[in-house]
Amino acid sequence: MAYERRFPTCPLIPMFVDSDTVNEFRSEDGAIHVVERRCKLDIDAPRLLKKIAGVDYVYFIQKNSLNSRERTLHIEARNETFSNRVIINEHCCYSVHPENEDWTCFEQSASLDIKSFFGFESTVEKIAMKQYTSNIKKGKEIIEYYLRQLEEEGITFVPRWTPPSLAPSSEMSSSCKKPAVPLAVVVPDPALKEGLSSEPLSTPSGAPEPAVGTPDDKLDADYIKRYLGDLTPLQESCLIRLRQWLQETHKGKIPKDEHILRFLRARDFNIDKARETMCQSLTWRKQHQVDYILDTWQPPQVLQDYYAGGWHHHDKDGRPLYVLRLGQMDTKGLVRALGEEALLRYVLSINEEGLRRCEENTKVFGRPISSWTCLVDLEGLNMRHLWRPGVKALLRTIEVVEANYPETLGRLLILRAPRVFPVLWTLVSPFIDDNTRRKFLIYAGNDYQGPGGLLDYIDKEIIPDFLSGECMCEVPEGGLVPKSLYRTAEELENEDLKLWTETIYQSASVFKGAPHEILIQIVDASSVITWDFDVCKGDIVFNIYHSKRSPQPPKKDSLGAHSITSPGGNNVQLIDRIWQLGRDYSMVESPLICKEGESVQGSHVTRWPGFYILQWKFHSMPACAATSLPRMDDMLASLQVSSHKCKVMYYTEVIGSEDFRGSMTSLESSHSGFSQLSAATTSSSQSHSSSMISR
Repeated sequence: MAYERRFPTCPLIPMFVDSDTVNEFRSEDGAIHVVERRCKLDIDAPRLLKKIAGVDYVYFIQKNSLNSRERTLHIEARNETFSNRVIINEHCCYSVHPENEDWTCFEQSASLDIKSFFGFESTVEKIAMKQYTSNIKKGKEIIEYYLRQLEEEGITFVPRWTPPSLAPSSEMSSSCKKPAVPLAVVVPDPALKEGLSSEPLSTPSGAPEPAVGTPDDKLDADYIKRYLGDLTPLQESCLIRLRQWLQETHKGKIPKDEHILRFLRARDFNIDKARETMCQSLTWRKQHQVDYILDTWQPPQVLQDYYAGGWHHHDKDGRPLYVLRLGQMDTKGLVRALGEEALLRYVLSINEEGLRRCEENTKVFGRPISSWTCLVDLEGLNMRHLWRPGVKALLRTIEVVEANYPETLGRLLILRAPRVFPVLWTLVSPFIDDNTRRKFLIYAGNDYQGPGGLLDYIDKEIIPDFLSGECMCEVPEGGLVPKSLYRTAEELENEDLKLWTETIYQSASVFKGAPHEILIQIVDASSVITWDFDVCKGDIVFNIYHSKRSPQPPKKDSLGAHSITSPGGNNVQLIDRIWQLGRDYSMVESPLICKEGESVQGSHVTRWPGFYILQWKFHSMPACAATSLPRMDDMLASLQVSSHKCKVMYYTEVIGSEDFRGSMTSLESSHSGFSQLSAATTSSSQSHSSSMISR
């Protein structure tokens, strides 16, 4: 109804001079309404160009097709003027959001083909792009203008179309009519650029379908308020779209909504940026088995005795409170005794415990708590804390935490900052995100005891005793690490390598013309080869081959010098260049194209003994190929892999057929749980007698 008010002319679009209806159709049941108009436009073009072209106005044919049965509005426009020289086609569509009937989806696309225009082809192209961009930016303003106009006239809802045979009688409609569509459509500009925006359109007409692996009341306002906090319609739409993309690429093994929201908030709800950083983080968690760190890793005794930090109740907002007595901690001694990697792993375990405590506090306090408060006491901080290797370890820790635990720090209270603190702050602050820095509150001396100090954020009853409070704090006091516990650089290096290679996954580089291949020998037929891999960079093609004879011992490709730096990063080629497909080896699975960021699991039931080769090959995507990923157009996508280098992280296992427990939608036979941040992991209970690849 609001859209139709743009005709016959619209004061908010100055170049839209007038329009005439040239054709109109309405179906007998009233569900279909098609209007075709001839629109007169005054294009903002140089006078010289108009004079050469011999026109003052240009005309477009616009066709609006409203389907009330399917609740869609399609708008098609094409140019009538100069159609033999320039071809312009535009298509817009309003439709109902597939997951929430209360939202509208808006999609818009256009094409421009300039065959010839009196030698001014480049100028015409610039004018067209300028006008089109301007129209996109005006879309939100125009629809809101007419919605407000309708509301001022007292029109706040539109009854939904019903088939004539089901339409209620006039007697019943007066007493049984339900309130229909509240016109509160908002189409934000950033959403238009994404090509899809979600906004409220109608009151609930039925419960939305629950998403896979999420609570039944997924889109219910109570669920959002209880577990997620206040979200605008656009923010909620971003959450659903990113979650849907993760479901498609990771087969249901996705983090909980709270964790997805952290990445969206950290990137100001830019879906492309949030998707990229989140995929990198999930791959990192998987490779280093961070999900199991609380259950499988025991901190060394040195850390338990001398690391002056620990959890201590909660703040006034219900956030878990972590206390760190940095000034009392011997950072140099800890680094010399344990190494940088052990310290980093301990900090990761602290963050994992923080996530767990946030979930617990959400249940206890009955409101969403997704971050914690950190209290840092700098009493005792001096120049020994500026020891270069110690600062280096601190900076690396900040970098890892910023990348993988965004928006988990609700507030940082820095107390009793000494004179040396500005030096440390100068070194550290550039590595801290701007959003995180805004959460810092710094108090010098005893300022924290005055107005605006600690009591504003923490209840008096739980202020630690070392800060003149009444609560006994069980955080270790720190102190100097005995030099007898120091270890040599060689011992620390070996220990560091051991810590970060404790993973069942291997990494490999894939180059254009240089695939990565691994060899699996099968003795018993009907064995099951399983795989689990992540595409960390670029797009690849995954193949499986069988050969009766073993290829030559693997040789690392000369390009291997450029392989990735993580442990095990390499490029190995097994299939000899003189081998012919169909003679020396055969393909046993159809090629599988895997996009950047995807997590792929699958299995193959072997039919013959012999040698099986798993191959990851570089995939060059055609410029016109369609993609389901919510990223930039194909041209930009191709630029992202212009280096002709891909990265994969993989794990394989051979299982006897009697031990095989179904398809590898989830690798039940191994330790490859994707993430304990996951709400649910889907798996198939059926056994397959033939090979399959699942995503």
